[in-house]
Amino acid sequence: MDFELHTLNNGIRVVHKRVNSPVAYCCIMINAGTRDELENEHGMAHFIEHVIFKGTKRRRAYHIMSRLEDVGGELNAYTTKEETVVHATFLKNDFSRAFELISDIVFRSTFPEKEIKKEKDIIIDEINSYKDNPSELIYDDFEDLIYEGHPFGRNILGTKHHLKKFTKKHILEFISRNYNTDKLIFCSIGDIPFSRVKKLAERNLGWVAPNYRKTPRVAISQYHPKSKSVNKSTYQTHCIIGTTAYDLQNSKRIAMYLLNNILGGPGSNSRLNLALREKHGYAYNVESMYTPYTDTGLFTIYFGTDKENLEKANNLVLKELTRIREQRLGVMQLFKAKRQIIGQMAISAESNENLMLSAAKSYLVYNQPDPLESIFNQIESVSAMEIMEVANEILSPKLLSTLIYR
Repeated sequence: MDFELHTLNNGIRVVHKRVNSPVAYCCIMINAGTRDELENEHGMAHFIEHVIFKGTKRRRAYHIMSRLEDVGGELNAYTTKEETVVHATFLKNDFSRAFELISDIVFRSTFPEKEIKKEKDIIIDEINSYKDNPSELIYDDFEDLIYEGHPFGRNILGTKHHLKKFTKKHILEFISRNYNTDKLIFCSIGDIPFSRVKKLAERNLGWVAPNYRKTPRVAISQYHPKSKSVNKSTYQTHCIIGTTAYDLQNSKRIAMYLLNNILGGPGSNSRLNLALREKHGYAYNVESMYTPYTDTGLFTIYFGTDKENLEKANNLVLKELTRIREQRLGVMQLFKAKRQIIGQMAISAESNENLMLSAAKSYLVYNQPDPLESIFNQIESVSAMEIMEVANEILSPKLLSTLIYR
């Protein structure tokens, strides 16, 4: 059975897929993330994701933690550049319990001052821990380089300086401005009739006052390639090479996914892994990543290597970029590349949790599901020439930026 859709009077969309399983999943996905923060709100979206668990009009923090864990379920949340998500896993008989709980967390949190202060210290520890991991920190610094001056470039965790100034008033202002009912999805997967899901949605979400988004997001400024080297005194040299890429509305993003998978996707047979790790032993970890957003996209290649191998590793990366721009894939190469990414996507979709989160995002962006069969058909229709054209459009040397931690 496909996903079913129901829209409440306040604009909240309710999406459900019935599956034959004793385990069920649900989430609330809000189209609000780091890019929606004002200059004095750096880290606010992520901070709210933490403090919404610290008390509601009905529950204290302990009761929130225990509500699903007492019946073997799990409750969690995450923040991205464009979304905040609260999600739960539980036995299907506890669906109403989970639905009521995440609705309570998102819409009835009270943000106790004592908990706000405590959570600031926790996130500051998280920031310090993150700074101790250069292979992760470099991604944030690279985005800041690419999107300099735009909230998109800011790291999700925020800064100690901004965190210390956050108050309950600031939290409520951000929520009022960004937790828009027409940009919010409740999505679930489980062995529950859709009629029951709709009844629970009316009860748990129907009372929420309409709050439609009034102003568009700040547009991304024009991209200018840059290169930067930072002395971090790390054991390894860390390097990112990348550029902006296609957004979520661009039809070329499918070819870009394929291109990324060929270059440095999760398979150990990716071109970059074979060249840098398997053939020359220059890097333990080398990967590429393509992330499309609402109105921009980002492509990156990361590797870590010994300082004396930096130039040689960098030259190998550039050599592979030249090869994919100038040499069209053969029939068998293209066939294998398509089979690989289709297999990866099909296996990922076997996880109902992954499927739920993907569906919620699809409805948030396109207001409709993006069935696997449709995606597979789009992948199958990509030609070798299209991949080559995309490579020349995105991976031209004059468009690449570089960040190095020495």
